[in-house]
Amino acid sequence: MEQLYLEATKTTPEVNFNPDTKTLSIKGQSYPENAFKYFEPLIKWLDEFIVQVEDGEQMQLELSLPYINTSSSKCIMMILEKFEEAVEKGKNIVVNWFYDEENESELECAMEFKEFADLEFNIIPNR
Repeated sequence: MEQLYLEATKTTPEVNFNPDTKTLSIKGQSYPENAFKYFEPLIKWLDEFIVQVEDGEQMQLELSLPYINTSSSKCIMMILEKFEEAVEKGKNIVVNWFYDEENESELECAMEFKEFADLEFNIIPNR
């Protein structure tokens, strides 16, 4: 399976989904004009990737989203829901959300996602 890499723009995050390391990273501002259109290929890639990962192999989702709009939040929720389904089927997934300690709203956002997600979910300050 090919790596999915999208360079960050002013309104979209950097995406680096690496099937070799099983690390999926989304980092940066996320407020695209059409979040569902932007996230659609990510979700499609994820659907294909999850079925290829052996049960017990660990996958990691690394997030660092200093600002995220409502429609992007819904897309991140869709990704987390796909991971929850995968965990129910025996997959091993860890979510690491990195945040800037000086950005209180970023921490609050991460905490809200953690509350929603029934996954191993770590909130980690950037160093």
